[in-house]
Amino acid sequence: MSTSRIPLPQLYAIADAASFSRTKGILQFVEALAGAGCSLLQYRNKSGNARVMLEHARALKTQFGSAIRLIMNDRADLCLAADFDGVHVGQDDLSPESVRKIIGPDRWLGVSTHNPEQLREVDLTSADYVAIGPVFGTTSKDNPDPVVGLDGVRKAQMLTHKPLVAIGGITRASARSVIEAGADSVAVISDLLTDPQNSAEEFFRILR
Repeated sequence: MSTSRIPLPQLYAIADAASFSRTKGILQFVEALAGAGCSLLQYRNKSGNARVMLEHARALKTQFGSAIRLIMNDRADLCLAADFDGVHVGQDDLSPESVRKIIGPDRWLGVSTHNPEQLREVDLTSADYVAIGPVFGTTSKDNPDPVVGLDGVRKAQMLTHKPLVAIGGITRASARSVIEAGADSVAVISDLLTDPQNSAEEFFRILR
């Protein structure tokens, strides 16, 4: 079980490969986020094509590895292969302790939860942070879990000692209310896609 709280920034940016047609597009997106001061980014790719995922991941590591903490979604093996800084897994992936054995003690490990029972279970593991969601309706998943709302964030904050990331449909208009409900960080996909540098800068202004 993790005993110290990691320095989680208030904005947790996510680059979803499905939003880009080429590696260059992802790199330009992340470059804009880095220019706004983003220090944490999750690379998400649900296509299942490991070769493409590794190509993207290695390109991100080469260009941003010293500037941004990079988290691999789902795949602990690709986290190691690309020398990422951590991995984020869901309820249908490997267990947190299985992932920890793969990535070792120093890389960050995050776990998604969708209800109090899951959150209590993750709180007893070596995960470095726990995510709760979807907070609001989201279009980033084909079959999303039930919306937890701001009340779900408040309950989650009381049920875990770990840093709490809120995810799911969070925009600049709602981010402050999510932080005020108890989240340490907001994970954002869609609301960073249009004019990412200015969007991220506005998030930072709102969240200060």
